[in-house]
Formats: sequence, structure tokens, C-alpha cells
Amino acid sequence: MNLTLIEWVWLDASETMTLDELSSCCGITPADLQELVEYSALVPLQPATQPPLFSAEWVTPLRTAGKLRSDFDLDLFSVALLLGHLNRIEALERQVKSLQALIPAHMA
Repeated sequence: MNLTLIEWVWLDASETMTLDELSSCCGITPADLQELVEYSALVPLQPATQPPLFSAEWVTPLRTAGKLRSDFDLDLFSVALLLGHLNRIEALERQVKSLQALIPAHMA
């Protein structure tokens, strides 16, 4: 039997990461991440800060985008567009959950 070790890390939205840390977590090269920054698809917390720092919230959408890039052989510009849509979907899902929480239990 071949067991695979899975490492779980709790992502805290208040945590910050460097470009290299983000790269190692997401499997996207630092050069590609830098290009995503140039496309304004990946936004540092404070663009003037050197090295730029990013919210840990980027890990999940970047992992998803990286997987889709690999699966569908997407170019980096398409990944930039995809990231925007993934972030929008996540924001809408959060809104739906918060609105559902306002509905009384007997109506749900």
C-alpha cells in the first residue's frame, strides 16, 4: 500500500506572504506570479513595499488557476482573466452564505 502524506495548513486571511512563499504554496513560478502582478490580476497588499507582500487569501485561487492552467494548457493572460472570475465567484459565494444566514430556519 502506498500512502501519500498530505500537509494541511490553516490559511489565515490576515497572514502575509512574499512572492517566493506564494510561489512555493501554489506551484506557479515567481516569474509567472510577477507577470500576473503586471496584469493586475495578482495585487500586493501595498504595491510600494519591497519585497511585495500578498494576502494568504491568494493561495486557494492561485492553486485552482494553476491546476486549470495545467489541465487546459492556458496561457498566462488567460490565467489572469480566470483569477478575476475565481475571485468574483468566491465573493458572490460569501454573499450568498451571509444572506442565507439571515433567513429564518423554518423558511429555509
